[in-house]
Amino acid sequence: MRELHYHLVDVFTNERFGGNQLAVFADGRNLTDATMQAIARELNLSETTFVLPPDDPTCDYRVRIFTPARELPMAGHPTVGTAFVLASEHLRGGTEDTVAWRFQEGVGPIGVTVTLRDGQPDMIWMRQPPPTFGPVDEDRAAIAQMLTLSEDDLDPGYPVQEVSTGVPFTFIPLRGLDAARRARVRMDIWERHMGDRRENGLFVFTRETERAGSTVHGRMFAPAFGIPEDPATGAACGPLGCYLVYYGIATGRPARIVCEQGIEMGRPSLIHIEVEREADQFTRVAIGGQCVRVGHGTLFVDD
Repeated sequence: MRELHYHLVDVFTNERFGGNQLAVFADGRNLTDATMQAIARELNLSETTFVLPPDDPTCDYRVRIFTPARELPMAGHPTVGTAFVLASEHLRGGTEDTVAWRFQEGVGPIGVTVTLRDGQPDMIWMRQPPPTFGPVDEDRAAIAQMLTLSEDDLDPGYPVQEVSTGVPFTFIPLRGLDAARRARVRMDIWERHMGDRRENGLFVFTRETERAGSTVHGRMFAPAFGIPEDPATGAACGPLGCYLVYYGIATGRPARIVCEQGIEMGRPSLIHIEVEREADQFTRVAIGGQCVRVGHGTLFVDD
C-alpha cells in the first residue's frame, strides 16, 4: 500500500469555502492513468491535479488535470491552484517579488506568474493560447429551452457562440441576473440540441452583476464532464474575455475584466481577465486570481 499526500485549496477567492475546490498531488510520479482517474472520482471535486517531471525540457513541471469523469487538456482553476501550492511549498520565506514557470499541459506549455507578498503567493496569473471563434448557434429557441428559460431571456444584441482558448465553451448572453439565477440545464434537450458539441461547457453570462467592480456575472454547466455546475472556470474566462472584447463589450489596452461566478452555489468567486488585441489579432489572454489553503490529506492506493 502506498500513501499519497495532497493539498486542498480554494481557487479564485481570498476566503475559505469560497471559490472552486481543488486537490493537488504535488508528487504524481509512478501513478497510472487509471489510478489518477480513480483518485479524481473518489475525491469527486470538479478537478484534481497531479504534478510530474516535464517531458518538455522548456517546461518546469508537467501538470495533469482530471475531472471525476475524464482528463482535461487544460483548465484554469487547476492551473492557478497548482501554481499556488507549488509556490507555497517551495518559495516560503524567499525574497522574490514574482516567480514565473511554464507548465506542460495537454495543449502545450502554459505560462504562470505568481506574485508574492511576504514570501507567500498572492495573485496568480495564467497565460492562455489565442482564441478560436467557432460557429454561432442560430437556434435561440432551443438554447433557451435547454436552459429552462424563454427566448426573451437571451440578450438579443449578442450571439450564442463557441469560443476556445484550449477548451471549447458555448457562450450564452442573458438579459440580466434574474435569467441567470433561473437557468437550469434540461438534459433531454441538451443531449438532443448539442449533439457532437456536448463536450462544450455552457457558459451563461450577463452584464448585470451583484458586486461592484465586476464586469459580468457568469455560471458554467458541464454535464459531459460530470460537473453539473462549476463555481469558477478559468478555462472559460479567457475565451469569455475574448468574446467581450471582440463584440465591443469590454475595451481598453489591455481590457481588464472581472467575472463573478459561483454565487448561486454559495461559493462566490472572482476571476480577473486581461485581454490585449492588435487589429484582428489577440496578442495576450490571461486569467488570474487568489487562492486559500483549506487543508491537506493522505490517500491510500494499492502498489
